[in-house]
Amino acid sequence: MSGGCLGAGSTIRTRIALVYGGVFLVLGALLLLVVNLLVRAGTDGQTEAIVARADGGGGVAVVEAYRIGDDVSRAANEQMLMWSCLSLLVIACGAVVVGWWTAGRVLRPVHEMTARARRLSERNLDERLAVRGPDDELKELGDTIDALLGRLEAAFDSQRRFIANASHELRTPLATQRAALQVGLDDDCEVREVRRILLDTNRHSERLLDGLLLLARGERGLAEREDVPFAEVVAEEYEDAAVAEHGVVRGSRVLLRQLVRNLVANAVVHNVPGGFVDVRVAGGVLTVVNTGPVVPPDDVEGLFEPFRRGEGRDRTGPGAGLGLSIVRSIAVAHGGSVTAVARGAEEGGGLVVTATLPVAVTRP
Repeated sequence: MSGGCLGAGSTIRTRIALVYGGVFLVLGALLLLVVNLLVRAGTDGQTEAIVARADGGGGVAVVEAYRIGDDVSRAANEQMLMWSCLSLLVIACGAVVVGWWTAGRVLRPVHEMTARARRLSERNLDERLAVRGPDDELKELGDTIDALLGRLEAAFDSQRRFIANASHELRTPLATQRAALQVGLDDDCEVREVRRILLDTNRHSERLLDGLLLLARGERGLAEREDVPFAEVVAEEYEDAAVAEHGVVRGSRVLLRQLVRNLVANAVVHNVPGGFVDVRVAGGVLTVVNTGPVVPPDDVEGLFEPFRRGEGRDRTGPGAGLGLSIVRSIAVAHGGSVTAVARGAEEGGGLVVTATLPVAVTRP
């Protein structure tokens, strides 16, 4: 365990011990004060009783009895007060020691969690604190940190995959351009064909960069929000959409249009000849159904990862593999979610994609 951890823990431990001893000292002093007042009142009463009994012996006897009783009472009170104070100081010191020991045992799991957390880095985020013991505040803290580590691990893994895929995607158009130029120089082919290939590759790169910017914008969240009639946005992107219920979504109209556009484009591009695309909106729920290749249920969630294309799409096709990942990013930025369900071969294949957004106002 590191020295810094011990230093911080010892400071808290000292404070707890001193507070424990100080509280005990104050309460003990109040208790002794009350006891001494009661004892003093009791001894004064006993002295008066002795004086009353000695009253029959004359004035001298009364004075002598009163003096003796008063001396005895004063001496007893002084002795009791002295020993009480000494006892209180000794017990207060014991309370500080007990507080120190108790604080050490209570803070021990904190030291262990701190030491384990210090050893963590992006290379071993799979490790967890795994706090054991009763279901108390310290275990709740450890479980919360473990959950945070899980989210960080997922984020780092996603970032690594994204960087690897983005590097591959960005190298692909460059390789295509280089190949076209080499063929043009070696075979002395027509310049028009080379220009067409380079132009198509350039457009693909532009779409890729636009998609990356939209993905980053969606994941960054929304700085400003406005009331957006969601059904109206859907109708602008797909005229044949069936509207069951109108709703107003608080968010960015530009990003919501991109969400609808990507879902519709994904359904159209992955459709099969003779198939269909069905778009329905009810409040803040947009459902897009299409026929297409049969997607294994286990592969559906992976379609929302960046640069993951469905069956029948290649690296040089019209898409950049960011459509559904952008859809999910925009939905999450609006406080919503996106799910997909694969349709079986007997249904014609394809997907049922549902984007659910929180609605500020709903009207029929």
